[in-house]
Amino acid sequence: MAKTGVIGVGLMGQGIGENLLKKGHELTVVAHRNRKPVEELKALGAQEAATPREVAEAADIIVVCVTASPQFKAIAEGNDGFMAAIKPGKTVIDCTTGEPGVVMEYAERIAAAGGQFADAPLARTPVEAREGRLNTMVGATPETFAQIRPILECFCENIFHIGGPGSGAKLKLIYNLITMGQAALVAEAVSACKATGIDLDKFYEVVSKGGGNSGIFQMIMKGYLENGSLDGLQFSIANAEKDLRYYTRMTGEHGLAAPMGPAVHNQFITAYKLGFDDGLVAHLVAAAQKLNRLD
Repeated sequence: MAKTGVIGVGLMGQGIGENLLKKGHELTVVAHRNRKPVEELKALGAQEAATPREVAEAADIIVVCVTASPQFKAIAEGNDGFMAAIKPGKTVIDCTTGEPGVVMEYAERIAAAGGQFADAPLARTPVEAREGRLNTMVGATPETFAQIRPILECFCENIFHIGGPGSGAKLKLIYNLITMGQAALVAEAVSACKATGIDLDKFYEVVSKGGGNSGIFQMIMKGYLENGSLDGLQFSIANAEKDLRYYTRMTGEHGLAAPMGPAVHNQFITAYKLGFDDGLVAHLVAAAQKLNRLD
């Protein structure tokens, strides 16, 4: 059993921590703003540290699950940051959906300090995190991947070794172009149905039986038609906007002609400006209707 640590025990990180404990691993966590997840993990046997550095000192495998690259840097740097404790025998698994350049910077710095690094951004939702059924795309050397796979199996159902460090972060951004692009198309299509007089139940029935069907379509439309709920896709507009911003920056750095990324990104920015900054991705449906004065 490994000595593990989780930095970032939010909606996803709490589920990760619970599953590590259930599988018999030692766990050390650190609180940020919300103490509830920490107290619940402590009730299951976790130890609490005062700083990210103390988590890294107590653990051999440190799982970082924060929102974005700025937050990753904030818990990595300084006297209290986890980087101060990196040495041979320490492994960092970065589950953040981060900017590839930042991911590679820390991969190199951790390797230089004698540690090991893997970027392992996650797919699916906090529900699957609690159930131990997340998906992950891993960027790591073959040796590091072999070492961390038993840890990832504690909270992931599908584990994909994409390639070397940084490759998981890159693929996650490309993956989110597909998923968030589908959400943007669904939102526009609902408005088009309302504007042209097409019954939404018929729209749902036709798409559900055809090639346009998808998991994203079902997560958005099923609850919306049943009771008006837009909570079926538990991923925030703010996080989606961030991921698409990272994607468009990445494609720009590679000189890629990639018009769809900015188009999808713009739809999320529009929703943000229309007052849905605290909303979930499915609130694109409401934002599109508000923009077109259909609500």
